[in-house]
Amino acid sequence: DVQLQASGGGLVQAGGSLRLSCAASGFTFDDYAIGWFRQAPGKEREGVSCISSSGSSSYYADSVKGRFTISRDNAKNTAYLLMNSLKPEDTAVYYCAAHSRGYANWYMSSEYGYWGQGTQVTVSS
Repeated sequence: DVQLQASGGGLVQAGGSLRLSCAASGFTFDDYAIGWFRQAPGKEREGVSCISSSGSSSYYADSVKGRFTISRDNAKNTAYLLMNSLKPEDTAVYYCAAHSRGYANWYMSSEYGYWGQGTQVTVSS
């Protein structure tokens, strides 16, 4: 079975950091790009970041550029999202997802075929 397990969320003060992990199994991890999405209460799910299958390319939403860093370790079938300088508006459930398509629409959830469960990130002011 395909599984994507997101973890690492929690409660942090504004300005703090968290590192999310996405552990994958059941598919050939290094054939797939990995994306991170988030969804805040009452808002639509939005693309946060994406990393190519090899890890050589990465993409970020403007709202997180310079603060978040996406990475992956293909030997461990795991992707990461390091979140620094967190703001209250970063509060959301964060999801990881996998796709094997192109990157032009990396921020669109419809591009992704595999999804993990979410992990809650709460940033207090």
